[in-house]
Parts: sequence; structure tokens; C-alpha cells
Amino acid sequence: MAEEYEPDDAVGEDFDDGEPEEENLDEIEPPEEENFEVIPASEQPQSNQKRITTPFMTKYERARVLGTRALQIAMNAPVTVELEGETDPLQIAMKELNSV
Repeated sequence: MAEEYEPDDAVGEDFDDGEPEEENLDEIEPPEEENFEVIPASEQPQSNQKRITTPFMTKYERARVLGTRALQIAMNAPVTVELEGETDPLQIAMKELNSV
């Protein structure tokens, strides 16, 4: 069983109660080398590159799009299709995706 606490036990003797040493931040020298490299704007990759992809959505992309749109609809985002009694945000999102 656990040891009983005795009021005479010294608690926290392992810790130093002295004042913390204050470092003078003015004396600390900054490193001479930079940890990063600055790339000029002309050397950055261009965003308008031709991409090779399929014209179909994967089931994972579809699930992500439907889930995101359903969340938006649930938070009262405007709906882009005519509602025919649908109240479920996921059903409305599916209807919107099929209408595109």
C-alpha cells in the first residue's frame, strides 16, 4: 500500500528555492548563419502549369466536397438549387453536385 504522509516529512527538498539566474539578453550573440534561404520571386515554381488528371472525382474527393457543402448548408449558407421538400443538408449537397 502507499506510504502514509507524515507532516514532518521534507517535501520538495530536491528543488532549489534560490533566485533564478537572469540572463542578459543583450550579451547573447545572434547566430551568424541563417536557418532559411530567401528565394526571389522569379525562381518560384509557376502556378499555371498543365496538369494531367482524370475528368472523374474519386470517392474520397466526392465525400470531402459533399461533407463540406453539407456543413455549409447546415450553417444556413444559401442553396443553389430548388428544394423539393428536402431538409437534409447532405441530400441538398448531393442535389447541388448533380446539377453541376
